[in-house]
Amino acid sequence: QVRLVQSGGGLVQPGGSLRLSCSSSTSIFNFARMGWYRQAPGSQRELVAMRDGDTYDYADSVKGRFSISRDDAKTKMYLQMNNLKVEDTATYYCYVQLWSNANRWGQGTQVTVSS
Repeated sequence: QVRLVQSGGGLVQPGGSLRLSCSSSTSIFNFARMGWYRQAPGSQRELVAMRDGDTYDYADSVKGRFSISRDDAKTKMYLQMNNLKVEDTATYYCYVQLWSNANRWGQGTQVTVSS
């Protein structure tokens, strides 16, 4: 059973930075794809960033500001968010797709960008 537990997030001023973490109960080598989505109030969940092998895909709105990484122990992934904007305010979810094509989601964490 793959479980994802998120941490990080919170309130930050525009231009600030935050790092979200997603801890997996199993090695991330078990995942075909991993990434992050977000959902703002009244909006659909949207892709923020995705890693598929050595390919990285970022939403146009976050390119150059956000980046995915993982730890050396291969059980955590991160979303580094720099130069945050008010429009980045949302609940962020980590996501993995297993090799069986099953999907797993983290519990979500709130990011609020406000002065």
